[in-house]
Amino acid sequence: EGWLLFWLLCAGFIAFIGYSLYVWYIHKKYDHIPGPPRDNFFLGHIPTFVKETNSGRVVHDTFLQWAEMYGPVYRINSFHSVALVVTCPEATKEFLMSPKYSKDPFVYKRLFHLFGKRFLGNGLITAMNHDLWYKQRRIMDPAFSSSYLRGLMGTFNERAECLMDRLGEIAEEQTTANMHKLVNSVTLDVICKVAFGVDLDLLKNHDSPFPNAIELCLQGMIYYIRDPFFTLFPKNKKKVQDIKDAVELLRKTGDQWINQRKSAVERGEDVPKDILTQILKTHFLCCHVSGQETTANQLSFAIMELGRHPEILQKAKEEVDEVIGTKHEILYDDLGKLTYLSQVLKETLRLYATAPGTSRWLHEDSVISGFKIPAGCAVLLSSYISSRMDKFFKDPLKFDPERFNPTATKPYFCYYPFALGPRSCLGQVFSQRHSGPNQGSCVLLHCIYLVRLFLFSHCSLRSAPKTFV
Repeated sequence: EGWLLFWLLCAGFIAFIGYSLYVWYIHKKYDHIPGPPRDNFFLGHIPTFVKETNSGRVVHDTFLQWAEMYGPVYRINSFHSVALVVTCPEATKEFLMSPKYSKDPFVYKRLFHLFGKRFLGNGLITAMNHDLWYKQRRIMDPAFSSSYLRGLMGTFNERAECLMDRLGEIAEEQTTANMHKLVNSVTLDVICKVAFGVDLDLLKNHDSPFPNAIELCLQGMIYYIRDPFFTLFPKNKKKVQDIKDAVELLRKTGDQWINQRKSAVERGEDVPKDILTQILKTHFLCCHVSGQETTANQLSFAIMELGRHPEILQKAKEEVDEVIGTKHEILYDDLGKLTYLSQVLKETLRLYATAPGTSRWLHEDSVISGFKIPAGCAVLLSSYISSRMDKFFKDPLKFDPERFNPTATKPYFCYYPFALGPRSCLGQVFSQRHSGPNQGSCVLLHCIYLVRLFLFSHCSLRSAPKTFV
């Protein structure tokens, strides 16, 4: 037994030396690229990420500071892995517009499971293989077409009116409105109704576990990717179990809804031509996790900025009054005429990107901004960083919708809140109005109702005079 222990210790020591040499080799391989000093030989910059996350600060603000200090391409380390943060527009165009660069397997393969529970699987967000992704995308595309979106306007109007009724009650009672919670509820209502034919009515049903389950899954994604030691601490045991239970709840619910739809089809019943007729459980979870919180956050940040800038709110209101007038129900074609309100939403996404960025994998040696980059590393592309850099946007922290005036000069490949190229976000038509006249926005419609019916201040909400209706 003594000899066995001795040889085990020797094997462990040799493995440790071997791994240390490999980490040293990786450091030497990429250290010609500028970057912040490592916190630790093995951990690299992980301690900084964990500290920023635990303190409640936005870790991407640290990435932004490093981009200003170290230039358009810099490296970050974790164990034997290297990632490059790239803000150069030319490189951004190359990596996002070309299908030859796959997503970063370190990030996206980890989302297949979440703490041991099957999570996003091999769906639209996580699929590494381009052919597999393309097949799934073609199946889902019809559910996000302009013709399908036209048919959703009734639901959009109905849920927006429900939100306005609830806000009216709160305003009359002179009580505080938790806008983010209310917007979360109404966006989840919309997604469940238009995508799956299910009416949750979360503005009234406050006991539903869905909003909390989605929030837990999003938190779990952050912990799982940023902190490899999260599960090792006993204090996190309950949080991990809560996240696993949330994943289980969403997947079981998706299974039930899909089976109910299949049974209805087999019985020959008329069923809605919505997303549920075309998806599997993987896509069900993808639609909830990637669609609800992101849409709600965009609308919540827009409300916050309108409250901070009464002159912008007034200009948006004047446009809404001119285009919509006294119409009780907003039509699909009306959305394309609201140029300034669309600018407000785009400026909101510039400052508060729904997803901070994406990543690609470098399969072959390349040159980025004059640096020779060896293959085998991730490339991080962040709209959050580039949108807040002074060299791309003058006075970048100022909220200014005029940046997106049709006549304004815009930097290319610096603003991409929904990514770019073939793997751009499928659901972006719900969150923004594009240049085409036939594409609308769930967020835009809710903003219209809010601008028409309410006055905002930074800390309060009150009913608008009846002349605003």
